[in-house]
Amino acid sequence: MMKKSRFLSLALTGALCLSLLAGCGSSGGGGAASTPAPNGGGDVSTPAPAPAGDAFKIGGVGPLTGGAAIYGNAAANGARIAADEINALGGIQIDLRYEDDAHDAEKSVNAYNTLKGWGMQIFLGSVTSTPGVATSSEANRDKIFYLTPSASSTDVLGGVSNPLTGTVDVQRKECVYQMCFVDPNQGSASAQYIADQNLGSSIAVIYKNDDVYSTGVYNSFAAKAEELKLNVVSVTTFTEDTKTDFSVQLNDAKAQGADLVFLPMYYDAAALIFTQANAMDYAPKWFGIDGMDGILGVEGFDTSLAEGVMLLTPFNADAEDEATRSFVSKYQEKYGEIPNQFAADAYDCVYAIYNALVAGNATPDMNAANLSSLLIEQFNSMTFDGLTGEGMTWDVTGAVSKSPKGMVIQNGAYVGMD
Repeated sequence: MMKKSRFLSLALTGALCLSLLAGCGSSGGGGAASTPAPNGGGDVSTPAPAPAGDAFKIGGVGPLTGGAAIYGNAAANGARIAADEINALGGIQIDLRYEDDAHDAEKSVNAYNTLKGWGMQIFLGSVTSTPGVATSSEANRDKIFYLTPSASSTDVLGGVSNPLTGTVDVQRKECVYQMCFVDPNQGSASAQYIADQNLGSSIAVIYKNDDVYSTGVYNSFAAKAEELKLNVVSVTTFTEDTKTDFSVQLNDAKAQGADLVFLPMYYDAAALIFTQANAMDYAPKWFGIDGMDGILGVEGFDTSLAEGVMLLTPFNADAEDEATRSFVSKYQEKYGEIPNQFAADAYDCVYAIYNALVAGNATPDMNAANLSSLLIEQFNSMTFDGLTGEGMTWDVTGAVSKSPKGMVIQNGAYVGMD
């Protein structure tokens, strides 16, 4: 079990001299908050008390209902805990509001527009990648700073860093940043981890070919696997319309002798794969990514089938540092379950924004565009310690730099492998 000590950067040394950037514009909506904001997660119509005095209006969008609701509610809940802690400090106040998008891009844009009409100044973005691609474009055009906890596609950022030149190869959405690993990092890190730990001699891959998250991870995994000379014996795909029957994919992996199957996908499809593999007496090692986090909470799923499943994730709820233990305790007390990495990433998002606001001497009467310029300057230069990593920084694309952790499911819980 990982026992690495971590802490939250709740105080920054001094106020930094501010020079507003022109890149994200100088006009836009926003302003001081007085409207009650819905609770993070659950019933978004239930109002929470608005903080006393002026507050920064921070909005978020995610699947609070539907098949991906585990992700959206976790992010909303984690963000709410952070906002409540910050408000209790008595300095900067946060008025937090989440809207439901049911993991649908069109609904996500509609939810974003609702938040913009509410007066949102800072956006926690969409929780999942396909909606995130849509809302990041909207926020960037509107000059609203965007920090997503978990929409990991590089298309959310709109830019890819060239390691040889240090430049961005495609058009960068200047207002958009991520707290999660970008998909290429997850794919290449997974291949490297499998190779370093010698986890499989013959590897199969099953991925969702109409999903930017799954395909993005797969493409980088495939490139790294070729570089490392991993023996990939089977590559099969599925779509949103075919994600109920995985017999073809599993039979191919089994026929090719795959002893490890890599699953770059969300937990709902993975739960079906585990169930159907068990029915056909196929028991390889399973290796997933951060989208697998939450599988133990799938309704009706026999969690014993996930025993031994490995994944890379930035958060270990069993870690024994004070910050993690405090967060997990509060989350369990308030929501009755152990938080996943989506909750922890969203918690870190709120604290990273808070630290940047403090460092930049921001005030809630600033409009969204000016706040965006201020936050861009801070995120381009600051270092942040949170639940999901120490010494986090952001590169020129808006992607975060932090190290993934190997986890395995044992006795119905996530346990550190490193």
